[in-house]
Amino acid sequence: VDDGRRRMARVLEARHLPPFHGQDGLGARNVPGLTRLASARFVGEYPLARIEFEDPELPIRLTLEAFSPFIPHEEDDSGLPAAVLRYRVRNEGRRSSTVSIAWSIDNPVVPEQGNRRVEEERSNEFRTSGPLAGLFMNNSAVGAGDAMWGSFVIGLINAGNGDLSHLRGWPKGRWWDAPLLFWDDFSSDGRLGPEDPSRNAVGALCLGRTIAPAAESDYTFLLAWHFPNRTPARCGWEAPKGEENSVIGNWYATRFADAWATAQYVAENLERLERKTRQFTAGLRESTLPAAVKDAASANLSTLATSICFRTADGRFWGFEGANDQRGCCHGNCTHVWNYETVTPHLFPAFARSLREAAFGYSMDEQGAMHFRTALPEGKVRSGFAAADGQMGQIVHAYLDWKLSGDRAWLERMWPRVRKALEFSWIEGGWDADRDGVLEGVQHNTYDVEFYGPNPQCGVYYLAALRACEEMASAMGEDKAAREYHQLFQRGSNWLDANLFNGEYYVQKVRGVQKEQIAAVLRSQMGSEDTETPNYQVGEGCLVDQLVGQYLADVADLGPLVDPARIRKTLESIHRYNFRRDMFHHDSVQRTYVVNDEAALIICDYGKAERPRIPFPYFAEAWTGHEYSAASEMIYAGLVREGVECFENVRKRFDGERRNPWDEPECGHHYARAMAAWSGVLALSGFRYDGTKQTVNLSPPFADAVFRCFWSTATGWGVFACQQSAGKTFFRIRVDHGSLPVRSFELKAHGAKARATLGGAELRHTLEVETGAIIRLEQPLTLGDGQELVLEVFA
Repeated sequence: VDDGRRRMARVLEARHLPPFHGQDGLGARNVPGLTRLASARFVGEYPLARIEFEDPELPIRLTLEAFSPFIPHEEDDSGLPAAVLRYRVRNEGRRSSTVSIAWSIDNPVVPEQGNRRVEEERSNEFRTSGPLAGLFMNNSAVGAGDAMWGSFVIGLINAGNGDLSHLRGWPKGRWWDAPLLFWDDFSSDGRLGPEDPSRNAVGALCLGRTIAPAAESDYTFLLAWHFPNRTPARCGWEAPKGEENSVIGNWYATRFADAWATAQYVAENLERLERKTRQFTAGLRESTLPAAVKDAASANLSTLATSICFRTADGRFWGFEGANDQRGCCHGNCTHVWNYETVTPHLFPAFARSLREAAFGYSMDEQGAMHFRTALPEGKVRSGFAAADGQMGQIVHAYLDWKLSGDRAWLERMWPRVRKALEFSWIEGGWDADRDGVLEGVQHNTYDVEFYGPNPQCGVYYLAALRACEEMASAMGEDKAAREYHQLFQRGSNWLDANLFNGEYYVQKVRGVQKEQIAAVLRSQMGSEDTETPNYQVGEGCLVDQLVGQYLADVADLGPLVDPARIRKTLESIHRYNFRRDMFHHDSVQRTYVVNDEAALIICDYGKAERPRIPFPYFAEAWTGHEYSAASEMIYAGLVREGVECFENVRKRFDGERRNPWDEPECGHHYARAMAAWSGVLALSGFRYDGTKQTVNLSPPFADAVFRCFWSTATGWGVFACQQSAGKTFFRIRVDHGSLPVRSFELKAHGAKARATLGGAELRHTLEVETGAIIRLEQPLTLGDGQELVLEVFA
């Protein structure tokens, strides 16, 4: 920054915070000894990260806003290998200031197996094209089959009349010569160059502008990459033996020739990409929901943009459970983990269908066992084990995917496999071998062990799957099967209420079984060795996700699976027994995610029951995915205060100081289960959509005078609002992206008359008055992008 009186240079980050300890102090990497800005404040609204810098010595105010495009239903534009970093500089002084911002990055195109000679061949080429100027980084010495063969770009968008300079490499030298000479160059005049004939591979771009007092200017940097050779070994996915280094590819690499083509696309389409991204974030932000629920839902969307999620060259979507510091962790679209998330069905339905098509595709064997992890390349080996909760949950998800879209053709393709998955439960030695609606068999589950005997966690899941299959069978005209599924559901529901409910919550009835009576695919190597008196059971404990099947059923609008009064009582008990206001007296020898004064729902409480000598793993832990799913189910059951409190307690732990606000770990960073946070929005919005009937239900749980919320289906998304005024109830539903086919509306409103208008024109309809108001349009309607429908109910 040069205001004509002083010239000052700063690294664009805040000063270091304690601790400062290390074998070399803070060391020299990333030059921690260079002058930083005084402080910084982070404001997160995924995918927008805003950093507000402060430094009283400078005559300017500086902010950074960084993002990658994120547009629900636009899988390609939301999966661009690019990041935008926009610095906004406002001159708050009385004199014009020349402000220069420089970005440097080391060319990352190096072979997977380190090779100093090949690394020396890296090259950085300066290019310009339309609104884009930047350095194209590649390495011709990296083999075309190497997992790190590819390219990278650091660019500037709309440099305009600014003073643009660059270095294809910092001056090469020993010791710390390179950063010293770069800093001397940049800080002397706010420009880069001339280049040293001997350079390393650290490329740099610099843009300088003169800014008048009270004026501001944007400096928009862009990072883009292109690495087409994804392999299982490189990313951490399990592969068939000998296939670890097979190229499974990256979808984005089939769309763009190299990183420069990617950068050009982003630069040329940035206005649209940013506008739609901001439209989505605004819709969620402006919803009149509790702040913690919106924060949790938004924060965990970031998981989709981390290394745990990817698309192979054929466009299919895959997900780890989480990520370790270098690679993905726990591969395979793990069914019993991914069951909890509700983001993909509502925001990226193509991803949801991809998950389903893998689960009901090769992952499911000839007898109907759904192997809960998928190896890549696909089609050569199965994991060897089926998880009862994973398989039942995938059935419910298949129903949800169909219901949100109304796509009968997709259901027709999927139904034979879905039906087979359900009826696998009835095999000899299976989960429900006697076909009584109760899972008594050996049930592998999300706790990485098998539960022996009837239990609510898997048992209620089964009831949800039976209900989902009843609905799908009926839609397919298979009335006999639908009746059978309904009868099994009813028997099982009655049995669980009569035999597992202890007056406060549902418990497990442990039943050992001889090994030879267990179907081989049902038992992993992680559970109890003794199958007749098994360890690793829940027993009489209060399990936080004992109603996880009901949670998914409520998301899918399948109705109560057991006695509604007992659902509510169980959730009250979970809040009473599993909730810890602090961890000062909570003993656990397991992984620790919550400490000291932090509040959480623990996985299983044995306060009023005798704990098994060796209970199931993880019983004393707290997982945010479980907290969100249990909290969302509390909200669905009418325990809104308790559910919202659980959301608030999680987000207090991830406040940006204690923990990364956009990284909720379990088995690895960015754990997929935590995307259950989106269910809080679903539960509180009161918005339900049945694409098979093209019916919209608007029943917000709040009695606020004005209620506003984001909505989404498999075909579109937008915002709806409800307002009561002068004896009238107004509903407005706007489509911001995609479309919304609709025939009728079920409204939380009372009145003898109604009006429906679109663009000022009245729509012919009929009104039915029951517990609320049902408006049926005489002609089906498809609301398109930007259209808003207004409904009024009045006396």
